[in-house]
Amino acid sequence: MTQQRRPDGSLRHLLTLEGLSRSELEVLLERAQHFVRRAGEPAANSTVLAGVTIANIFTEPSTRTRVSFELAAKRLGADVVNLEMQLSSRVKGESMLDTVFTLEALHVDVFVLRDAEVGVPGMVAASVAPHVSVLSAGEAHVSHPTQGLLDALTVLQRKGRCDGLSIAIVGDIRHSRVARSACHAFQTLGVHDLRLIAPQALMPESTEFGGCARSNDIAQGIAGCDVVMMLRIQKERFADAEIPAGDDYFREFGLTGARLAGAKHDAIVMHPQPMNRGVEIESAVADGPQSAIRLQVANGVAVRMAALEVLTAPLAAKGRR
Repeated sequence: MTQQRRPDGSLRHLLTLEGLSRSELEVLLERAQHFVRRAGEPAANSTVLAGVTIANIFTEPSTRTRVSFELAAKRLGADVVNLEMQLSSRVKGESMLDTVFTLEALHVDVFVLRDAEVGVPGMVAASVAPHVSVLSAGEAHVSHPTQGLLDALTVLQRKGRCDGLSIAIVGDIRHSRVARSACHAFQTLGVHDLRLIAPQALMPESTEFGGCARSNDIAQGIAGCDVVMMLRIQKERFADAEIPAGDDYFREFGLTGARLAGAKHDAIVMHPQPMNRGVEIESAVADGPQSAIRLQVANGVAVRMAALEVLTAPLAAKGRR
């Protein structure tokens, strides 16, 4: 893993939550909460990133992450470039690094990257100029650090703490970068009862997710939980697997109101989206009073504002903003 910190110990890149301390996560989460606004209130705005240029490079489809990174940068006063990969020189065979070096020559200070290939954010982070920062907006199945942060922020807002909670993650865990980053965040913040529920074909390798209990039974797995996080089946990341399809999957692993009743009475329901209603989750649950799914979306902008502000702090000291 590329070193994420500068020589002075401050965060320069955000490629993974693995290895970050509890205090580092809490600084990011506290700053994110500063940017949170209630529905109907004016969005948080600042000029702290004035003079900073941010390039969003997404080689995989994205709605929530891409839009929230763009809004986060603009609300901090940055100049933003959104690279449409199908219209860029990448389709002519240009490498990712050559694309990055071209943008770096145009005075881009921060790269936000989403890529389906393992190692791309780290490769870019290891290659850019010393003043440039790289944020992963999703790396293959490996990590999605800002999603992990916003999931943790959502739990803190709805439950008041992470310490001592029971959290169940249900669905395609094997192929989920969300699950990996969420687990890093939750465990660092004091969750000791973290449960993975999935068909065996979608369960991660035994060497991954240390300290998590595992189950192939959703009713058993979510019993008494404080938080139930559902995941979609990521068919784009695998060819064949012995898993039930469609209605059969919903019958075995879908979250219904009846199944949710087996969790704690005040349990919250989360989902990183996009959702497949009627496959992994019942609409009445997704839209019900225990759902925190829309809150997760709203928290995305605040978390990404916090991450951008923290990583680019040295530019302010040099008068770049």
